Amino acid sequence: MPSPEILRYAAFTTDPAGGNPAGIVLDAGGLDEPAMLRIAAEVDYAETAFLTSTAEGAVAPRGIRYFSPVAEVPFCGHATVATAIALAEREGVGTVRFATPVGEVRIDTEEVDGRLVASFTSVEPSVEAMPGDVLAELLDLLGLDRAALDERHRPAIAYAGNRHPVLVVADGAAFDAFTFDPVVARTLMDARGWPATITVLHREPDAPDGGLRFEARNVFPVGRITEDPATGAAAAAVGGYLRESGAVRPPARVRIAQGRHVGRPSELVVDIPEHGGIVVSGSAVPIAAP
Repeated sequence: MPSPEILRYAAFTTDPAGGNPAGIVLDAGGLDEPAMLRIAAEVDYAETAFLTSTAEGAVAPRGIRYFSPVAEVPFCGHATVATAIALAEREGVGTVRFATPVGEVRIDTEEVDGRLVASFTSVEPSVEAMPGDVLAELLDLLGLDRAALDERHRPAIAYAGNRHPVLVVADGAAFDAFTFDPVVARTLMDARGWPATITVLHREPDAPDGGLRFEARNVFPVGRITEDPATGAAAAAVGGYLRESGAVRPPARVRIAQGRHVGRPSELVVDIPEHGGIVVSGSAVPIAAP
């Protein structure tokens, strides 16, 4: 079987040097799991998306799977956005449905001011309280004191496809300065069954229209990667977290900046309806092959 074409896109940015890089294989129907994992390791991005069924024009959603360089990931927002943009460039804008390991996800693409934008609607989010021992482990990992946390936003574990522990740090300097041991982080994440990222937020001044704005750092130690530059799944989980906690009054729009700490700035737009899945939007652009 000939080797499949591997595309590379940067998601949640209009700059190939920004955002979160994703690998994409649009015709992965003939690949088994070991082959997908091997390709993801060779691409060496946080995730690579594999379309396992093209189903163009069909009623059924297209199958998609996501692999980091070390394991399959149930859902990946930035690779979903990148894949939808790649399809829109080839097939035109519109709606595509993906059958992901966590359920069906709908993505709408449109052209806005000369650029393509993709918006995915997450599966139904949920939020659970963070046990005290988990909070203690996270604070120890990050070298933070409990007093550094923002009293307006309680620690929690939020889900919108993946489970993400969410902490909000009050002080911007503490947010910028925290460090962690990637090996310790990976051990903790594996032990707790967190397949994606630990999400650490800092609340910035509200937008002129009153909308909330955050900056995010997402701990994600896989291979040479330690922090994720843009995390769509975490942004969706944060949207559900903000709705459940009453921090926003839906319908609401929240903007999340991410990637500054790893030199790949990005922006994620999160729309929070009164009920149902959270909508996360952004652009994606091709990256030249190495």
